[in-house]
Amino acid sequence: MEKGHAVYSTQTKILRGLIWVFMLFMAVLMIFPVFYIVFGSFKGNSELLVGGTNILPKKWVFSNYSNAWKQANFARYTINSIFLALGVMIVSLLNSTMAGYVFSRRKFKGKEILYGIFVMFMFINVGSVSLRPLFELSVKLHMNKSLISVILISAGGGQATYLFLSRGFVNALPMELDEAAKIDGCTFFQIYRLVILPLLKPVMATIALLSFRQGWNEYILPLVFTMTNENLRPLTVGVNMLKNAGDGAAAWDIMFAGASIAIIPMLVIYCIFSRNFMSGMTAGAVKG
Repeated sequence: MEKGHAVYSTQTKILRGLIWVFMLFMAVLMIFPVFYIVFGSFKGNSELLVGGTNILPKKWVFSNYSNAWKQANFARYTINSIFLALGVMIVSLLNSTMAGYVFSRRKFKGKEILYGIFVMFMFINVGSVSLRPLFELSVKLHMNKSLISVILISAGGGQATYLFLSRGFVNALPMELDEAAKIDGCTFFQIYRLVILPLLKPVMATIALLSFRQGWNEYILPLVFTMTNENLRPLTVGVNMLKNAGDGAAAWDIMFAGASIAIIPMLVIYCIFSRNFMSGMTAGAVKG
């Protein structure tokens, strides 16, 4: 028996075609800057300053990468970026999974109001206005001489989204698991550690990827907090400083090479966590 094929009307075909065109346009719009930077990293600075519509370089210059590595102290900046990104990821994972478990399983007064306030911050961003009070607070607490303050502030910025995902995922887990663990003598925290946490791997992979990306791409916070100590600068700040590495003119070739190097770790992290990324996103969002 032959399988039936869906028959679409002319109007539906036109609509599907327009959707595909729109999606292709958006994909090109997002991917083009990345290709421009990568191919631009192999161009000479004079070719970049002149501009033009050619993406591929007229003459391939490979020395931009060695120059960027030497002039930007990449070894130190890479270590700082890894420390910052891993710190944000660990803090985000611990806070969001524990808070998601508590908001899902515990009953206490004002729980829904408090959760609503947290979720509200998914849509509120005060931006750079909060930098001054946060910096002054870190100075008073003597936390401005390390990246710890940047980690805590950056991790706090995404907690609303991560809490939303975690709570939704825990809500989808049957209560019978908790009840069985209680019968076996487990405490509330032991249920979280031994039963719930191992089941949160998909949403934890999602939070890990999002928070690592957030910490890795952080720019304004480390720029402000590391102004007096360049040894604490992450790659995002260090790469931007490469713009001033040229003789008089902005060294866009070296900066593009540095930016291309800085992209590599994020691609590696995405390849590691991408398997569970979408399942964690949909489970946390749909069943919250």
